[in-house]
Amino acid sequence: MILTVTLNTALDITYRIRSLRPHTTHRVSEVTERPGGKGVNVARVLAALGHEVTVTGFTGGATGRVVREKLASVPGVVDALVPVAGATRRTIAVVDDRTGDTTQLNEPGPTVTSAEWSAFQEAYAGLLPSASAVALCGSLPPGVPVGAYAGLIRTARSSGIPVLLDTSGEPLRRGVAARPDIIKPNADELAELTGSHDPLRATQDARRRGAGAVVASLGPDGLLAVTRFGRWHATPPAPVRGNPAGAGDSAVAGLLSGLIEQLPWPDRLARATALAAATVAAPVAGEFDPSHYQELLGRVAVTGEASAA
Repeated sequence: MILTVTLNTALDITYRIRSLRPHTTHRVSEVTERPGGKGVNVARVLAALGHEVTVTGFTGGATGRVVREKLASVPGVVDALVPVAGATRRTIAVVDDRTGDTTQLNEPGPTVTSAEWSAFQEAYAGLLPSASAVALCGSLPPGVPVGAYAGLIRTARSSGIPVLLDTSGEPLRRGVAARPDIIKPNADELAELTGSHDPLRATQDARRRGAGAVVASLGPDGLLAVTRFGRWHATPPAPVRGNPAGAGDSAVAGLLSGLIEQLPWPDRLARATALAAATVAAPVAGEFDPSHYQELLGRVAVTGEASAA
């Protein structure tokens, strides 16, 4: 079982409109709702790839009940979310059909009490014995300590369970120091962490700070990985037009599934890149088209070199 942690779960709502214009009223042509937050998105893709997945994190209020109801209909995903008194957040994506651009509005999430945080840590420790890998994903809701991910990484590593961390800012900086097996920042998050805007230099620096492997999302330029086994750059066959929401989460699912299946790094990166591109092209944010993914998988270019471990 793969365990994904989403401390700031969400109800993802996508509105499609003909053209987004400020200061005007818009008619929405289509509305979709689905359980979200980065780790939930990762779990959905992992389940579609045939892996057993358990989702944990926080959920609460009327929005949280909708999230759990919708999560129950996702095949292959087990709900182990921990209740809180506050209300789960909503995220609003407004898709402009004319340009294909997406405007994202993210609520902050519920305030988590110290008692609720302690209850989560206990639940997390109880799930670890059944886990083959852990993904720690997304922002921290108010009230959760900024070093939360660092503590969760140490707990998993003490049990010999590999950890992937996908977050940003101070939680990422502290988390890297706890030595996760993989981190997956985007270019902006990597620059904030290291102070360098050169992707290769920043990726190497992030690894020196404690990460076992660093896989940087470079948007349409694919993924750059620096690991103890070598470094590689994976690029999709062509720029993909669409909604990038959830593409990074699909990449995380590709990396995690490749880790569990013990694939060589170039194959992991090809899978992650193809999944991300197929997610951008999908009509609903955070979903991916399996046939498009399979078509892309054989066309991803992976260049680089292996090195002595």
